[in-house]
Amino acid sequence: MSEASVTILGCGSAKPTKTTSPSGQLVQLCDKSFLVDCGEGVLLTMQKLGVHTGRLYTIFISHLHGDHCFGLIGLLTTLGMLKRTQPMHIYAQPDLQRLLQPLLDYHANDRLYDIIFHPINPRKHEVIYEDRTVSVETIPLKHGVPTCGFLFNETHRVKHEDGSFERVTTKRYAYCSDTQYNEKIVPIIEGVGTLYHESTFLQTHAKRSKEVMHSTAAEAATIAKLAHVGKLILGHYSARVEDHGLFLQEAKPIFENTLLAEENDVICL
Repeated sequence: MSEASVTILGCGSAKPTKTTSPSGQLVQLCDKSFLVDCGEGVLLTMQKLGVHTGRLYTIFISHLHGDHCFGLIGLLTTLGMLKRTQPMHIYAQPDLQRLLQPLLDYHANDRLYDIIFHPINPRKHEVIYEDRTVSVETIPLKHGVPTCGFLFNETHRVKHEDGSFERVTTKRYAYCSDTQYNEKIVPIIEGVGTLYHESTFLQTHAKRSKEVMHSTAAEAATIAKLAHVGKLILGHYSARVEDHGLFLQEAKPIFENTLLAEENDVICL
């Protein structure tokens, strides 16, 4: 079984830079691959890293700002050109299908595979996906449009001496982007092994951060500390901050076990 990990496919915010593309991550648990958000450039990064898209069956979209979903049509049409036949499942708020369907009908109407949309309610905390070894829950976030994060749980069945079975969670990964500082998520992510939390701004831009409903590195670290997580990954950097090390300098005094998301990184969960 491959090691549980998250691959950073994009860690920038809305404006691409020379070193960052918009959001995208590949979460791997129990030999399964899950794509979380799909900004522009995500497919190109996957190709550079040799990611086998034929093994990708499930996509989760946190919200419908372009830097989190504009890469979808390129990915889905490319899969059609590759003669994919296995269905693709997409979990997102209902508007995504309404917006994407005309593009699919125009650009990918000859595809050989089905695209199955699963509407979710980003304002509600609930389990939206579950198989024998992985479950995924929504994490309601505070942003300018309906937005949720995703909590991934790796579970295994354990047999007791009396013959009964119990599902035991062995790894938990929380993805929280984009969001204003929001302590309401703390009970949901309490004790997760790894938390990815957006840190679009530094405290010097705190006023701007609040206006556009994003978080600073210090605020992300505070959430990690309150939730007693194992480690914190920062990301979704503003293009106005060229030195990403400044985010780390701001967060570490609050939560020591913090690291930066950088594109192409593979981080063990």
